[in-house]
Amino acid sequence: MYIEQVNNKKFNIILYLPIPLVFLGLVLVNFITTSDVNTEELLQMIIDKFGTNLTFALMVGQLAFCCLVLLLWVKFIHGQSITSLTTSREKIDWKRVFFSFSVWGGFTAITTLILYWLSPENFVINFDPIKFFPFLLLALLLIPLQTSFEEYFFRAYLMQGIGVVTKSRLIPLLITSITFGLMHIANPEVGKLGMIIMVYYIGTGFFLGIITLMDEGLELALGFHAANNLIGALLVTADWTAFQTHSILKDVSEPSAGFDVLFPVLVIFPILLLIFGKKYKWTNWKDKLTGKVHDYSSENDLINTIGKHD
Repeated sequence: MYIEQVNNKKFNIILYLPIPLVFLGLVLVNFITTSDVNTEELLQMIIDKFGTNLTFALMVGQLAFCCLVLLLWVKFIHGQSITSLTTSREKIDWKRVFFSFSVWGGFTAITTLILYWLSPENFVINFDPIKFFPFLLLALLLIPLQTSFEEYFFRAYLMQGIGVVTKSRLIPLLITSITFGLMHIANPEVGKLGMIIMVYYIGTGFFLGIITLMDEGLELALGFHAANNLIGALLVTADWTAFQTHSILKDVSEPSAGFDVLFPVLVIFPILLLIFGKKYKWTNWKDKLTGKVHDYSSENDLINTIGKHD
């Protein structure tokens, strides 16, 4: 029912296209213009010029602004409520958002502590209260908006739009998951670890798409993504990551891409699917992930028409 939410509105493909065309076009331009550039060195040059917090605000603030633009576009251009863009429920279930945030945020914090305990030589204490607390305020304000934009764009706007056009659930799941992963191809992590890191990015896209379709709403994805970026940015930074922050710890080890890249996709995400599925009693997985998108508005019109002749 989540994809079908847009069927209750006057869906106009002409009005739908500008947002994805502009955003994906900018992503493509960014990739082309940085393909021959050492993004790690470029990022460090920007930090040296503007400082860590301002660089962070400029990078994350762009997507935070895009989130506001997207929500306003949906509300005033499409005439679709933010609630129907978010969930098939009558109102947004914030308990789902906070549950998902708590599960992944707690897991991230615990695994970071374990890694620090096992290999303290790989980290240095980076905590400086004068720098950390202003960054904390920026992170609390901007990161939820940044992650919400990515979720509302990929798992809501694109998912619903492509689903309505193709009358399929599988096609939007495939397209949004792959394009979500490819959006990160210009990140410094790709240059440092190689293309294998794309398995993690695309795998994360599939995980977020699956929980959105199975739960018939965006709440779990919103909570997970916010926890992933916010808790990660507050706890650990490294010279080769997209987020350069005044975090508590700094990873000084030489990164390598191996099974640790595949482990979340192959092990952790399936476990989370089982946890969410059991808690929220998910059923009919095949139809929700690969079934057809039905035009319920037309069916209701048909029922009403029949009822008038009875």
